[in-house]
Amino acid sequence: MGMFRFNRALARQVAGAALAVCGVAGFGSAGAQEQPIRIGAFLSVTGPAAFLGDPELKTLELYVDRINAEGGLLGRKLQLFSYDDAGDAEKARTFAKRLIEQDKVDVIVGGSTTGTTMAAMPLAEQSSTPFISLAGAVTIIEPVKKWVFKTPHTDRMACEKIFVDIKARNLSKVALISGSGGFDKSMRAECVKVAPKYGMDLVADETYGATDTDMTAQLTKIKGSGAQAVLNAGFGQGPAIVTRNYRQVGLALPLYQSHGVASREYIKLSGPAAEGVRLPAAALLVSDILPAEDAQKPVVVAYRKAYEDKFKSDVSTFGGHAYDGLMIAVNAIKAARSTDKARLRDAIEATKGYVGTGGVVNMSAADHMGLDLSAFRMLEVKDGNWSLVK
Repeated sequence: MGMFRFNRALARQVAGAALAVCGVAGFGSAGAQEQPIRIGAFLSVTGPAAFLGDPELKTLELYVDRINAEGGLLGRKLQLFSYDDAGDAEKARTFAKRLIEQDKVDVIVGGSTTGTTMAAMPLAEQSSTPFISLAGAVTIIEPVKKWVFKTPHTDRMACEKIFVDIKARNLSKVALISGSGGFDKSMRAECVKVAPKYGMDLVADETYGATDTDMTAQLTKIKGSGAQAVLNAGFGQGPAIVTRNYRQVGLALPLYQSHGVASREYIKLSGPAAEGVRLPAAALLVSDILPAEDAQKPVVVAYRKAYEDKFKSDVSTFGGHAYDGLMIAVNAIKAARSTDKARLRDAIEATKGYVGTGGVVNMSAADHMGLDLSAFRMLEVKDGNWSLVK
């Protein structure tokens, strides 16, 4: 029996280096003579976006092992090839090239950030390799690329969901503050673009750098701008700093964050200053308080239990994006009854009614994500936890 084991502790000591291949079992045993189905992933497991990549990798490992334990797929085992790009776009491109040319993967599920995804996307297109990204920016799927799909809600959807909520509070003057990363810039641009559609008047537009540790200057300007609400487009530690500084400069206006910080880590980093902050996120974060009749409840409850039982840590929507990416690929392989790349691509594009952690997915030739605004839930931090805004 061929068996490769993943050494997480060692891998994390070598940021940017290839992570070991994992989750392969059963080669050479009776009934498993066929080549494994090769799943490729490049993820930001270390570095500033580790809060994205770490749960994504854990999720892929967990469910590849589970599928193999249940007999595999089409009578074949799954083999996961995973590399840590540490959030570096150049490394992501190098690893994507290795996945395609050396590892000869059948499909790629990965790309934790918009920057790493955008760097690898041309390689997937040139090599005709199905690629399901786990990153947020709408530019990944607009315009549509033949071989590229994504699972998370887009930044444009986040802007729209937030503006709908602001409008429901009878407010219309909004201040923007955003980071300098790929996702941050893309979301800021999308918010500027759709603001008029929702009657929003953008009265301030401030930015901060990736390594900034104090945003009080920008927030002081916003305080004097006449804004009625503030929207922070960003992910990583920046939004937590914005949240703490927000209270320190005496701002009491409604503060909105993006789905890029939809994890308990954001609440922990922000501390009491996070109370009252709202953000659009997947149902996964509030799985325990979803109504029993909610179509997503069985899926998100099961995923949350499996993840938290295995890793003894809080679930996040980011791991959920990896779950959805893998399951969409698995369902497409079943539908195509093949790993032929063209047939697999067509089957992914034909995904209809898939109920995942991110919502109900209905893809088409014109929509390589398949989610609408109903997939987003508006959450608010109350008593140090997520609550559902009704």
